[in-house]
Amino acid sequence: MITGTHTMIFSKDAAKDRAFFRDVLKFPYVDNGGNWLIFDLPKTEMGIHPSDSECHEIYFLCEDINDFIDEMKSHGILTKNRRDEPWGKIIDIELPGGSTMMIYEPLHKRPKA
Repeated sequence: MITGTHTMIFSKDAAKDRAFFRDVLKFPYVDNGGNWLIFDLPKTEMGIHPSDSECHEIYFLCEDINDFIDEMKSHGILTKNRRDEPWGKIIDIELPGGSTMMIYEPLHKRPKA
């Protein structure tokens, strides 16, 4: 049976992105040597949406999108493209390594652990 999920982020500057997740988002981690960090992730949920293409996306959830935006500003992290949908509030953040990630405040019902 499935026991969890291993998520991977591919980065042009992995060291900067690892530092961001370690120092700014404060994700717990272990160092497997050589600064190869494996992060523990918060509770996860998954949705499956119809699509004509096969792609996968990562959205990190937050409790309050406005608080998250303020926290990122205090670290000099750019947030952009805010979208308010009936099911949630979304922003994009630019990771230090150059890629973009979505942050999402869900407004829909959430599964219990």
